Amino acid sequence: MAAALANRAIGAIVGSAVADAAAQPLHWVYDLQKLQGILAQDPKPEFHSESANPFYRRQKGQQSCYGDQAYVLLESLSECGGLNVDDLKQRTLKFFGPGSEYDTPVNDPYRERGGPRPQLPIEGPWRHASLKSFLKNVDAGKEETGCETDCQIDGIAKMAPIVAFYAGKPDMLEKVEQAVRVTQNNDACVAETLAAARFLEHFILNGPDPKALDVVLNQLNDPNRKQPHDLDKAVVGLPGAFQAALHGVLTGKQYEQAVRDTMSCGGCTCSRGSFIGACLGAQIGFEGIPTSWTSKTLRYDSVLEHAKKITTHHL
Repeated sequence: MAAALANRAIGAIVGSAVADAAAQPLHWVYDLQKLQGILAQDPKPEFHSESANPFYRRQKGQQSCYGDQAYVLLESLSECGGLNVDDLKQRTLKFFGPGSEYDTPVNDPYRERGGPRPQLPIEGPWRHASLKSFLKNVDAGKEETGCETDCQIDGIAKMAPIVAFYAGKPDMLEKVEQAVRVTQNNDACVAETLAAARFLEHFILNGPDPKALDVVLNQLNDPNRKQPHDLDKAVVGLPGAFQAALHGVLTGKQYEQAVRDTMSCGGCTCSRGSFIGACLGAQIGFEGIPTSWTSKTLRYDSVLEHAKKITTHHL
């Protein structure tokens, strides 16, 4: 029983990272006509050999900005034996801050709006809004480093490691909130991430369950629920990316096809894929993630090593 739980926890972490890498070459494609042309030629678009990303270009098999955030969190949990907010802040600063691969003129958090438009796509990763705000808040010496206005899906996309670590523990939601607020100090963002965390924890603890939606809705309606937020009952009205990802989780029966289906919708495929990959990975277990996909995920070995390390206490 314990071994099965640990296997599902590892499956969540690996499943999320692999799905993010698989979707990265077709990330942020909002021209659906262009996307349909690609899919017509290749109905299996994962790890697409030629990037069609209109904003940034990375090597096939590398993570998106979401997958990189998840990896930083995973590494911090692994090295610290649990959540250490100060360590997570320092690792985030080192990975995304000055002197990093993300430190390019287009990604400059102080670049003035209205200036010359950058030539897109850029070569290298994209540093998006919450990370830019995080860097500014660190520079300003603020204790609360998270962006107060950003309600994008970053929290959901990167949460697999921390949910996998604390699954079944009474402080799981509290730890998820603390991790999210490092870069996104926004109540609506926290509420949607905690709702997503409840789903992922349920799959890690129980495996596949067609009644997962009812279970989580009952939790959100419980007046004595853990880590309550005023926005819990309004989660259904939160960003479309979360709703689309949740639809993929609740309707997906098979890992590869669930990720392919969300990729075929265009837009923020990596964030949706990360959540879908985590939830499907938890349901099928680590061994259910295809080796033809893991072999193309460049950071796979280190993700697996850290995932095994942070889930040993479930055994």
